[in-house]
Amino acid sequence: MTTIRWLGILIGVLGFLYVFNRFRQGRARRIDFFWSTLISFSLMMVSVYPNSVSLLRDILLLEEAQFSRLIAIIIVSNIALWIFFFYAQFRWTKYVDQFDQLIRQLGAEKFVSKYPEIKSLPPVVVVIPAYDEQDNLGFVLKSIPEGVLGRELTTIVIDDGSHDNTLEVARSGGALGVKNLINRGGGAAIRMGFDIARKYGAEVVVTMDADGQHLPSEISSLVAPIFNDEVDIVIGSRVLGKHEKDSLIRYIGIHVFNVLIRVLTHVKVTDCSSGFRAFRVSELSRLLLRQDQFHTSELIIDAAKKRIRIGEVPITIKRRLSGKSKKGKNWRYGLSFFRTVFRTWWR
Repeated sequence: MTTIRWLGILIGVLGFLYVFNRFRQGRARRIDFFWSTLISFSLMMVSVYPNSVSLLRDILLLEEAQFSRLIAIIIVSNIALWIFFFYAQFRWTKYVDQFDQLIRQLGAEKFVSKYPEIKSLPPVVVVIPAYDEQDNLGFVLKSIPEGVLGRELTTIVIDDGSHDNTLEVARSGGALGVKNLINRGGGAAIRMGFDIARKYGAEVVVTMDADGQHLPSEISSLVAPIFNDEVDIVIGSRVLGKHEKDSLIRYIGIHVFNVLIRVLTHVKVTDCSSGFRAFRVSELSRLLLRQDQFHTSELIIDAAKKRIRIGEVPITIKRRLSGKSKKGKNWRYGLSFFRTVFRTWWR
């Protein structure tokens, strides 16, 4: 018997003993035990009796091929690896969703404990995700109106695990504030804000940045089409409106991704990366949102696939008041944006 066959037997035995021990301790599920045992015994059988592969070789019509049994093993192994990959991806996505729900639930519970007197929220809620924005947030909050279109408005700041006094600035500026346990990204912070808005009966949610790029005076333009029952989601577009000079590469990238999203969804948008948006709260539960960072395109694509009405209004985008952008470098940001677009469309 060759060395490689002995090695196969050894790996098979050790693999079986390992998974058997984990299953006996209650650390492995039955399905994991079943597949691991099947793989281990298959490896041992092939190592002890190589001719057992001949049947598989014949099924694949490889009798005349050189190294036919080895080729048959490679083919089946690749199929098994792909099955395992998709299974692991499914499990990973499940755990990520559970983690996301846990963090959001903890945040919502912190909000309830901090503001026990609040039983409901006004019709319009502005959600501002903020990470280390103490120097800009106060100015933004001063500019937010108390109401729009004759409807009362309130602001919720989701502090996304900041290391500065962002949460204190939010509360001293008159906003409701809750802090994420860890920094997760703007998309995750916004989902927590959506949860709170739904829980307390808001009608429309507006999302905007904490760095001063968005003008609170334009909130009324965002929410008007929703209250007029024209659309369910309104995207503020710098392309239709105005914007202060920014990176040329990033501006070109917006147009490229606008075209890509239109090809994939048949929905025409002119600013797929805008964070200044308004949503009908009753439609939010239909959306499957998972992206923590590049969430703007995910939302557009998922809403388009579910036939949720999307519209745009012109807005003005200014430069940050101070500090550096939290976004990555242009090429890295573009690559991650493309990956998010494709993954959301594919799922």
